[in-house]
Amino acid sequence: DDADEGEDKIAKKARLEKLEPMEIVQQYSVDFHQILELFNNLPPSIEPTATGHIIEQIEAVKQIIDNGYGYESEGSVYFDVVKFNESYNYGQLSGRNLEDMLANTRDLSGQTEKRNPQDFALWKKAEPQHIMRWPSPWGDGFPGWHLECTAMSTKYLGNHFDIHGGGMDLKFPHHECEIAQNEACTGQSPVNYWMHANMLTLNGKKMAKSTGNNILPRELFTGNNNILEKAFAPSVARFFMLQAHYRSILDFSNDAIVAAEKGFNRLMEAIDSLPSIVSSGTSSLDIKAWRQSCYDAMNDDFNSPILIAQLFEGVKYTNLLKDGRETITADDLKMLNETMNSFTFDVLGLENKKESAAGTEKLDGVITMLIGMRNEARANKDFALSDQIRDKL
Repeated sequence: DDADEGEDKIAKKARLEKLEPMEIVQQYSVDFHQILELFNNLPPSIEPTATGHIIEQIEAVKQIIDNGYGYESEGSVYFDVVKFNESYNYGQLSGRNLEDMLANTRDLSGQTEKRNPQDFALWKKAEPQHIMRWPSPWGDGFPGWHLECTAMSTKYLGNHFDIHGGGMDLKFPHHECEIAQNEACTGQSPVNYWMHANMLTLNGKKMAKSTGNNILPRELFTGNNNILEKAFAPSVARFFMLQAHYRSILDFSNDAIVAAEKGFNRLMEAIDSLPSIVSSGTSSLDIKAWRQSCYDAMNDDFNSPILIAQLFEGVKYTNLLKDGRETITADDLKMLNETMNSFTFDVLGLENKKESAAGTEKLDGVITMLIGMRNEARANKDFALSDQIRDKL
């Protein structure tokens, strides 16, 4: 849960559906991976889970206590934000000032286990009804919300690493607490660059399940929704999202994705036509400078909208060359072709849906042929061959 109090969302759903919590986790994990695959996302090298790193989290809590920044209270362990702020800067990422936060918080003296209102849980005592619980030096309980990231990132990436991503809504308190935990454990800030993605709205409003103003990725791909006029390919949806910088709010609407699909098709048609362009002895286009502009866009905080604008400049070049209104040398044509393909497919991760469809049609043809061969084998009572084809299918 986002706060130190309140029922864990997974535990709540498990209780309502009368399932084990890990069954709920597995359902959502499988669906999540399937959606990422449809979006053509590369799988991570490792995908650790919080429940698989309880020992590491307990050790991190011990280290924070030993370094003087954590304290036990009634079976739970809290991070002492005021003590930490004496040596470090709590609020450095979000630009918040601890004194202001404390001044704006009601005095809850005698009503809380915490020394300070801003202190956050490192380890929470498990109430009798709490499903997920583990033994610890402080009694049965479970890790605080922020602790898992510190434990797993330091284990697999080290005490200091380059890039940390996440939603804009996680900047405070989650990532702020993560920084504090790392500095309390290791004495150094964990990350060089924080990359926070902004929110996705729908028809100008916040997405919310309670109001019905929401759409799931699979509904977008199948067209099974009341918001869009038709289904859209995952690569079109990916292209649509890349048209906004990741730090900007992106508003999703039917008109916007229809327009994105038209742009996506123009880009793919231009790339498909590149092999038909004939080179000449001279170039009237500065392909090298254009290619550098593509790199400059991505070097500018992954500025995908600017990159897409440059790719459409490449589309313009392609059309002019096809019409014979510009000329290009063989070397420049090769550079144009390689740059368009590399940035479209390798960097932006788009897929040519026409090529994908053609591949699917070929696969369907092979399957149909194998089914025909199996039926023929069965008719000839060649059951060994029939079984062999069945196994291949």
